[in-house]
Amino acid sequence: MHSLSAHERTQNLNTLSSDHFDVLVIGGGVTGAGVALDAASRGYSVALLEKMDFASGTSSKSTKLAHGGIRYLPNFDFALVREALVERGLLIQNAPYLVKPVAFVLPIYEGDLHPVGMPFTTPGGVGLNTLLNIGLYMYDGLAGRHNIASHHHISREEVLERAPSLIPEGLKEGFIYYDGQTNDVRLTMALIRTAARYGAIITNYTEVTGFEMENGQITGAHIHDVMGNQNLTVRAHHIINATGVFAEQVEALAGPMPEIQVEPSKGVHLVFSREDLKVGEDAVVLPETEDKRILFIVPWESRVIFGTTDTGSGDLNHPTATQEDIAYLLKYLNRYLSVHLTEDNIISTYAGYRPLVKTRQKNASTAKLSRTHAVVESPTGLITITGGKLTTYRRMAQDTLDVINRRDGVKPTHPTQNLPLQGSAAWPRVEHELQKRGVQAGLSNEIIHHLGTSYGSNAHLIYDSIEQNPGLAQQLISDLPYIRAEVIYACRYEMAMTPSDILARRTSIVLEDRARGQDVLNDVTQLMSSEFNWPSNAQQELIQTYRTNIQREVLAERH
Repeated sequence: MHSLSAHERTQNLNTLSSDHFDVLVIGGGVTGAGVALDAASRGYSVALLEKMDFASGTSSKSTKLAHGGIRYLPNFDFALVREALVERGLLIQNAPYLVKPVAFVLPIYEGDLHPVGMPFTTPGGVGLNTLLNIGLYMYDGLAGRHNIASHHHISREEVLERAPSLIPEGLKEGFIYYDGQTNDVRLTMALIRTAARYGAIITNYTEVTGFEMENGQITGAHIHDVMGNQNLTVRAHHIINATGVFAEQVEALAGPMPEIQVEPSKGVHLVFSREDLKVGEDAVVLPETEDKRILFIVPWESRVIFGTTDTGSGDLNHPTATQEDIAYLLKYLNRYLSVHLTEDNIISTYAGYRPLVKTRQKNASTAKLSRTHAVVESPTGLITITGGKLTTYRRMAQDTLDVINRRDGVKPTHPTQNLPLQGSAAWPRVEHELQKRGVQAGLSNEIIHHLGTSYGSNAHLIYDSIEQNPGLAQQLISDLPYIRAEVIYACRYEMAMTPSDILARRTSIVLEDRARGQDVLNDVTQLMSSEFNWPSNAQQELIQTYRTNIQREVLAERH
């Protein structure tokens, strides 16, 4: 079994410089991980490089939904919605422990003219309900055999029962429809692990600094290993740029004129406690905003996520929620909820950039920035895949590999349509075994549930380590379900290299904890050090770096 430990990372770096690969993937977010898995499952030899940590960009900053994109319906973007709904169904099938259906309450108020961000309305809003109903029938219909459950109309009373904190004044009735929810980082890690199982050579903290060219064609990439401070060259037949909002910068390394133009759009989310928002298990869609956005209140883990915005660009490496972003979101939350929320209620905020894509080719229509993706081949041979959304990562990867198959004169096959991701084997039977082991280990139901939905069958490895060292069953933070054994697991099996990798990505502590992991930082660093034998000055440096980064984020929110 591929351990994906720090030791394996070192071995992988040696392999990178000595082997010649069929496919080199740049970018370790959900798209790059999906491309690496698709390529490896089609039989190609694959290398994947990530300049920071896996999922450290946009892939850890989503609304945590595997959804069809209900807001694209009013724009008649049927192809996009259909594609996303089919992918949502395949995700539920191929990663059952990671993706679960969730009900969305859509309330209808007097005077609503643009519910779910409808770009048009009817005189006085008459008949809007019928339109919404038709739209939701289409949403169900476009999902085909993959539909989760059919939408239905609910009374005013049922809306308030399911979403008790909504303001009752002017509430007429509502609808319920269904979508999927996932943990974006855990999904990315499952893809990384599955790709490694299929033979992909994977490293994080390895940045591409330039390309090797022969006769105007790309033949390799120059890379810098940030951890070991060394430079190497990786040679590959096909090179794929899957770097999301950084796609243009990577293209620029290969030639003067990038083929695509990425228009980063910032999405900001606020995280609250469930008690403060008084939500149950259902998500709520806020009816409308002046700028026709659609805002979701989504119960997630022990918390509630609220978002998202759609604002311009900034520092791509450090997206932050500004005062304006926070004020915008709080305004609508307080408009529709009977609980009054202030900045003091916010546990954390997070921001990420969506890679909305334009092509620079003259004949391409650039009028509409679409969330659909583009696979673009540059004259140097570099293939860039960008655009899209979390839910459609598999389809994006498949379209990218089809281009490579055609280049190689091979008939495309689509193995990932029915390929279970690592941790999914024999689910839900394994779920019962894990439940039994969790009870034996004396863990709470909340922790047992968390381990199952985060790691699937790999949670057995976590229980193995608890059997060897019962102290690892201890919680890291008293009101969150994370335990010490997860730190060891992340070091041994998920290439966690720094405390931030664990606090911000392998777990979601940084989002769910008011102190954003600072109180448990020493503990986590020590557990990692027991695996890596870090000298004490290295530990102190890592601790300081983490604190500095957290403080910078908190400062940005206050200004």
